[in-house]
Amino acid sequence: MRVLLIEDDNVLGGAVADQIRADGHGVDRAARLVEAQEALDAQPFDLILLDLMLPDGRGIPFLKALRARGDVTPVIILTALDQVSDRIAGLQAGADDYLVKPFDLAELSARIGAVSRRYAGNPNPLVELGDIQIDLGGRVVTQAGRLVALTAREWALLEAFASRPTQLFTKAQLEELLYSFDDSVGSNTIEVHVSHLRKKLGKGLIVTERGMGYRLGQP
Repeated sequence: MRVLLIEDDNVLGGAVADQIRADGHGVDRAARLVEAQEALDAQPFDLILLDLMLPDGRGIPFLKALRARGDVTPVIILTALDQVSDRIAGLQAGADDYLVKPFDLAELSARIGAVSRRYAGNPNPLVELGDIQIDLGGRVVTQAGRLVALTAREWALLEAFASRPTQLFTKAQLEELLYSFDDSVGSNTIEVHVSHLRKKLGKGLIVTERGMGYRLGQP
């Protein structure tokens, strides 16, 4: 996924960004709401992580404005405000989930995955492709009962395909899912990751539509 992190705390923001990258996703960070809006105007995102107390304003009005103009990008609120009334206000403004600081980074990863699956129309965390079983919730892949080790980028690619089994992904779309604005992406990076997945899980796992992109096949 491509994630926009709106957080002004450098320590927390850095830790969250590192966690997202370790999970294989691309992440861009904004420390102010105006920066966040500029990022949203320039690039579509798959998920927004939103702090409620920013130097140039509050997150709730920002979220309400987002929803008012028809933006349905999933939003998870990250905040130190822990009153029930605060949670209700966030959810009523259009948030998909609400996580109170301090939180465990592993829990954040799990919530990101759950929200992503709901929006992809596939809330079931288990996907079976022949003898391959993909546990999207536990981030585990087995083939014929054997655990298959994947890198973070390989997992992120497989997760994208498994979550949207009928979608054709262009190379540019996959690069946007995996990398942030500041990342240096080689011209054949996606091809390399796809090749590694095919070697580990079968040549038919990912099908190349020449001149168009990639889609999930049957290994």
